[in-house]
Amino acid sequence: MTDSRASQASPSPTPTATATATAPSESGQTEIDPTTADRVLKTKHRAMWASGDYPTLAADLIWSLGPVLVDAVGVHPGDRVLDVAAGSGNAAIPAALRGGSVVASDLAPELFDAGRRRAQEAGAELEWREADAEALPFDDAAFDATVSCVGVMFAPHHRRAAGELLRVTRPGGRIGVLSWTPEGFIGQMFKTMKPFAAPLPEGAEPAPLWGDEQHVRELLGTDVEELEARRQSVTIDHFASPEAFRDYFKRNYGPTIAVYGRIADDPDQVRALDDALVELARSHGLRTTGDALQWEYLLVTARRA
Repeated sequence: MTDSRASQASPSPTPTATATATAPSESGQTEIDPTTADRVLKTKHRAMWASGDYPTLAADLIWSLGPVLVDAVGVHPGDRVLDVAAGSGNAAIPAALRGGSVVASDLAPELFDAGRRRAQEAGAELEWREADAEALPFDDAAFDATVSCVGVMFAPHHRRAAGELLRVTRPGGRIGVLSWTPEGFIGQMFKTMKPFAAPLPEGAEPAPLWGDEQHVRELLGTDVEELEARRQSVTIDHFASPEAFRDYFKRNYGPTIAVYGRIADDPDQVRALDDALVELARSHGLRTTGDALQWEYLLVTARRA
């Protein structure tokens, strides 16, 4: 890919030599069994999202996006709802409060304790299930609505993940996905981190592609009807300075933590990334207390054909 979408890359752990290997290939290089490689990759992804404090970040910055998604999908009392890559439940909990019978699923169950506490405080009842977005442990057509709020976009194999969203949604059911756009602030943050990050594993795609309407239309294809996509933004006024933004993400956000971990032994690289993240925030209007950032996202809703 050589268009603007190709420049966006999400930092992603890659399989390492610790994976079980098969016999050497004809080229003389040892090959890693694809199933084993995928398992190693998912283990690293789980560890990445469990690092830092994503539940605090979600509560501080983007909790309002969950209700936006739930409203757009139109969750009604009695609906069977699946939140894919739910994190600590910023879409799942509002869906449960609307009367849905909700399952919050995520690859990193370490995030669930915070979600359970939040749900209890809100008076919401729902089920929490560990699940890989690319291999969901649910029956075909099991849900009336399937949603994901800046979650499924981080599954490395987009077509597998999209196929699972479709598979578990009943015909006539609704699908809703909210994702950061490549051109928006978070998409540009991933672009900023890309030179410092590990290369994406073979077959993986950059997360912000889920924020490109054409890409999502291609993923869902003719299996959906009434697809609507609109770009919106959330206002972030949490940070007093560009440096405060950078340091917050270094502490709390798994993908940022992973990139800094990769370059930790190179002070020049660390300094360069520090400066790049500060400049990113400054270029988007954050200079002092009271300044706000606008984080653009793509909201896609569709009906299962």
